[in-house]
Amino acid sequence: MTYFAVKHIMTGQSSSDFHKKITLAGSLIAIGIVFGDIGTSPLYTLNAVFHHKIITEVIALGSLSCIFWTLLFQTTIKYVLITLQADNKGEGGIFSLYALVRRYSGKWLVFIAMAGGAFLMADGIITPPISVASAIEGVQAVVPGFNTVPVIIGILIALFIFQQFGTDKIGKVFGPAMVIWFGFIGILGAMALSDNWGVLKALNPYYAYQMLVNEPKGFWLLGSIFLCTTGAEALYSDMGHAGRNNIRISWIFIKIALVLSYAGQTTWLLNHVGEEVGNLSPFYHIVPPSIFWLALVIATLATIIASQALISGCFTLINEAIRLNIWPKHLVLFPSNIKGQLYIPAINWFLMCGCVGMVLYFKESTKMEAAFGLSVTLTMLMSTVLINAYLRIKRVPMILNILITGIFLTVEISFLIANLQKVKDGGWITLIIGFSLFSIMYIWWRGRQIKSEIQSFEKLADHIPTLNKLSTDENIPKYATNLVYLTTTNSEKKIEKTVIDSILKIGLPKRADIYWFVHVNILDEPYAQKYSVDTIIKNDVYFIQFDLGFREEPRIGYYFKQVVNDMIEKNEIDVTDSLEQVYQQNKIGDFKFIMMDSFLSYDNKMPLWKNFVMKSYYNLRHLSIKDHINFGLDKSHLEVEQYPLVVVPFVQNHLERKEN
Repeated sequence: MTYFAVKHIMTGQSSSDFHKKITLAGSLIAIGIVFGDIGTSPLYTLNAVFHHKIITEVIALGSLSCIFWTLLFQTTIKYVLITLQADNKGEGGIFSLYALVRRYSGKWLVFIAMAGGAFLMADGIITPPISVASAIEGVQAVVPGFNTVPVIIGILIALFIFQQFGTDKIGKVFGPAMVIWFGFIGILGAMALSDNWGVLKALNPYYAYQMLVNEPKGFWLLGSIFLCTTGAEALYSDMGHAGRNNIRISWIFIKIALVLSYAGQTTWLLNHVGEEVGNLSPFYHIVPPSIFWLALVIATLATIIASQALISGCFTLINEAIRLNIWPKHLVLFPSNIKGQLYIPAINWFLMCGCVGMVLYFKESTKMEAAFGLSVTLTMLMSTVLINAYLRIKRVPMILNILITGIFLTVEISFLIANLQKVKDGGWITLIIGFSLFSIMYIWWRGRQIKSEIQSFEKLADHIPTLNKLSTDENIPKYATNLVYLTTTNSEKKIEKTVIDSILKIGLPKRADIYWFVHVNILDEPYAQKYSVDTIIKNDVYFIQFDLGFREEPRIGYYFKQVVNDMIEKNEIDVTDSLEQVYQQNKIGDFKFIMMDSFLSYDNKMPLWKNFVMKSYYNLRHLSIKDHINFGLDKSHLEVEQYPLVVVPFVQNHLERKEN
């Protein structure tokens, strides 16, 4: 059995069992990397609600009530109970969910997935600054007027520089560190709450109703209250790292700690009715002065860990988008042996510049929350649409499906409306970033689609006699012992016309002992490594298809040589007949990989929109990684041949010959 088959079987057997198990290690991983974002929200949520506002009892109790029920509906019911069920071979995330449902639903869902992914990336640009800033700003309680901006920027830059080394070593302390954080905020909240346990009456939804309906402008406070559930989407994305049941069990502890923290802060607010919160978050107001610096250090470490988890999540998100052909190709590195841990340099520095820019523009965490909530709300709306499709393919009764998604849409649209008022206060930045990222995804997806629509194919069978004759014609210099073409077709019955032209018509015919046609098929499941071989003519023409999961790193050069060695061992290739004696020392002989690459021809006359899309697509290609790097092919065995792409031929009938 080959390496590919063994890994596939092992992965298939373990994914369902992995999610059923509940272990201490898995729970620690969940607490360390899954709940970091939502776990640091007590630092800034109530501060955003009361910033520059007079504290009132109605808003204090109403805010706590809204927070409790938001955590119940959005985080517990939608994500922990329902969305975590939608795993794609053990993996979660909006693109995993899209890959799971796209086979059964309309093609329009690709736009929903693009929008959700784009605004989740925008979330990745605003979350680290607001988290770190909300922690560091606590220094101003003891050092009034302290300029936090340089410190915040320094921490963020160090965090992004560190990404290239991976978190294999320090990642092991994430779980225990976050356990300390959640225990700390829970105890602080309980200590503050002990002054007035009656605050817990706010868990009655009546107090939320009172604020939203009867309090002037109370509804618009939802935009700030929504910050309490940011990180729920990241919770789903990290399911493959921690396991479904580990996340669910851990969430019990997390939610208790969060509710206690918010309740403790509300107790302080009720003790200061008629006053303003000031520049310091209510979180720091409930910290005893004797442990203030300890609280500041713990909070800063928690926000760094939360930011680290979100950055890693963005790497995974982009890698999935690349494999699903909705994002330009980038260099993807694997800095450690941790399953699924990626590092994408281009995205890392893009995120760093975006985060630093956010700090320089907003300077304070309270000003960042306008941009923060909007991106998360839009992401959650997109995931609800995909969840609706998932419930349909799972044959959930239509009435129940409509009821479930209707409740989520009602809640999320309410939050969206409340957040839209913040567009002028900084939310416009999120919209610009999100729509820009969506445009990149759309142009890349549509450009590839247009290119594939005009790709012409020929029957491979029609050219087999010619290839057979060419391989034995010693009058033509041998081009390579093994000539390997990467092809977009997934069938041995047809081949691109450009490939046939490359072998037979461009310059001298390319003679080789064996012609290999290789297709790489990216599966809708995240982890799989399989291949199949079709022998068209033994010792002469073969077709190989690799089926790889969309989270796998394609090392086609390495995989291909392994497949050929396997074929030799099974006598599927006669080495002594087909390869020269000089190459018998390595059995296989020399290889030459050929990649066909197009460029946009001047002989095009496309409509305005299509012309814009195609030119933008080729500009993005210049900025993306080269195909040979993306497929894991060494340049020493590679040749790239270019051909002109004509989408809409230019026809000119007005050219006249000038008589002398």
